[in-house]
Amino acid sequence: MDNFIQPGVGRRRLLRCSGIEQIFGTVERITRERAALGGLVARSHTVASFERTPMALSFPNKSRAFDATRRAVRFWGYDSAMEVAFFVTEDALKRVQPDIQSDEAGLLRAFDSNWDLICRMAAKIYARGRRGSYDLVGADF
Repeated sequence: MDNFIQPGVGRRRLLRCSGIEQIFGTVERITRERAALGGLVARSHTVASFERTPMALSFPNKSRAFDATRRAVRFWGYDSAMEVAFFVTEDALKRVQPDIQSDEAGLLRAFDSNWDLICRMAAKIYARGRRGSYDLVGADF
């Protein structure tokens, strides 16, 4: 049987479950993402290797939604498994495509027509630092 507790005394008993080893009392699961975010260093990586690793932001999902309150188009990017929300303001869309109509359909058409440019700008803004959501405004274009 693969699951067993090795004999030991006190807090330093070693538990082995399906190949995962944990030491009681000092259990910490260090993942690559947590190490990068919290400054923790995994055994086989150095802090310098995390600092040089570019943020891998991708936009595999082309869904978007109009946010009437913010007068912006919302879309999502992904950094590994983490979802990142972006808003492209009406001002930004008018700067990219000056002849757009200011209604919902016009803003969504402008967004769809300029998808590649918007994704490139979103990636640049994301690389500046992590936040809850990101606004792309006219000055970004």
